[in-house]
Order: sequence, then C-alpha cells, then structure tokens
Amino acid sequence: MSMRRTSLFLDDNLLTALRRAARREGVSVASLIREAVTTYLARPAPTGGVPTIAGRFASGRNDTAERTDELLWRDPHA
Repeated sequence: MSMRRTSLFLDDNLLTALRRAARREGVSVASLIREAVTTYLARPAPTGGVPTIAGRFASGRNDTAERTDELLWRDPHA
C-alpha cells in the first residue's frame, strides 16, 4: 500500500484532543486520522431518498405545489 502526504487544517482544540487521543492509544496522529477516515468512509451512505410515506395520500387538489408557501406558512389558528 502506497501512502501519500496530505495536509489538514485543524483548530487548536481539535489538534490538542487528537494528540492526546493518539498518545492514549499509543499510535501516531497520522494513524489515528487514517483510522477515523476509514471508519467514516465505511459507514453506509445516507439514502437521501423520499420518505416512504410520500405519495400515499391524495388531497384531491391539483394546485398544491403552487400553494406551498400559503400551506406551510399560514397561521394554523386563523
């Protein structure tokens, strides 16, 4: 496996915490960052899809898209 050098910009608090964690684990900061990135990238990607309930009901109206602001931002007590 070939390694490539890269740069990160971290604020002082994050860098301090990262150095402490690396010392506590007995590994280098670089190793800890690689492990964190690997773990992050292994997570399932969010689907970002439409909720499963979408499209299951009909309002009987065909102008809902045009009335979005009115429907979402009206006073519910009026």
